[in-house]
Order: sequence, then C-alpha cells, then structure tokens
Amino acid sequence: MTLELSDVISAHVSVRFISNRDVNEKRNSLLHRRNIDGYSRQSLHIFQRGKIVPLPKTIEAIFNFAQFKKQSYLILVEKKRVANFMANKLSETIFEKVGGIIEARIAPETLKGFHTKNPEGTKITVFDNVDIPNVDKLSLYEPDLVGTTLFDEYAKHGDLWYIVARAREYGYVAGVTRDASVTVFDLTDKNKYLEYVTKEIIPLILETIS
Repeated sequence: MTLELSDVISAHVSVRFISNRDVNEKRNSLLHRRNIDGYSRQSLHIFQRGKIVPLPKTIEAIFNFAQFKKQSYLILVEKKRVANFMANKLSETIFEKVGGIIEARIAPETLKGFHTKNPEGTKITVFDNVDIPNVDKLSLYEPDLVGTTLFDEYAKHGDLWYIVARAREYGYVAGVTRDASVTVFDLTDKNKYLEYVTKEIIPLILETIS
C-alpha cells in the first residue's frame, strides 16, 4: 500500500546544531549541561488572503538543548518555518546574534544507510541533485523499494534527500530529510518526538560529522 502524504497528520521536529564559537563562559556553561528542556511562546503576525493581518498568534513550542559527544544540539518540536524562527530567536538570546544556531545535516550516504538497515520498512524515497537532464527529482514508493534494483539505480543519479520509513523499535512512520527535519506521522505526544529524535536521528547527524 502506498502512503499518501496528504492523508496523514504530521508535525515536525527540527534539529539545529549549536555553534560553540563566540560563546562566553556563562553561555558555555548553559549549553554544556546534559539536558535542558523548556517551552517557548512567541507572538507572530499571520498571513490571511495575501496580506499580513496585525493579529498576534501565540505559538507554544517544546524545545530541548542536549549534548552528544561534546556537540550541543537544539531540538524544536514545531513545523519547520516556526522552528527556524524559534531557532533564530534563541540564537539572539544566547549568542546576541543570529547564526549561533545553524541547521544540522545528514549526509546522503548516511541517510541511505537508514534505508538499507530496514528496507522492508521504507515507504518513500526522494532523490535530488539528479544528473539526468530536465529531471529535478526522482521518487520511489514502497512496491518498488523491495526486491528491485531501482533504489541503487536512482542513487547513482542523485542524492537521497528524503525518506519515509517505519522504525522497527518504535513502530512510528517517520519522514527524515538531509537537513534533519523529522516528521513523525500520527503521533500526538510531542515528548515522544524528542525521544525518537534523540535515539534515532541524532546518531545519523553524529555519523555525518564524525
């Protein structure tokens, strides 16, 4: 059965890397604690019928500062646009400038390993940077991912950008991109997002930068 993205409810976990440059002693102490959890509320103007409506919209986002192998990470449980906004605001608070918190990255080969360790659980793969003329992206869906050579063929012509797979240990269906944006489908407990990202996604980022 093919999973149609339009038929599922989703939210995002965006993982951001904390740059340690230009950090004074006090901020350095804060970022190097083992774990910091919290909520952040921001008032945003909303877009309505093509115009900016001056009515504030309060968004409450769960965030988590955590350290893995001497690297500090910020995990934000929100849709990507809001997560990016919150990351910049937190960067301004901690570093007094935007850019202290940057996007994490997962290498295409590392993301490929996420598929090969559980090919039966993979439902969708999307490749970008395709070298075929007039082709921007290549996609494969569940029936063509098991028992065929199409995945390896596509991997020769592009970089794996996005994968949707069912995690064996958790049973969640999750979508992961190379910029470490994570969508866990049909899961309402946001704290479970944090657990999943910490145990399943952070190791992919660490493998990329090691």
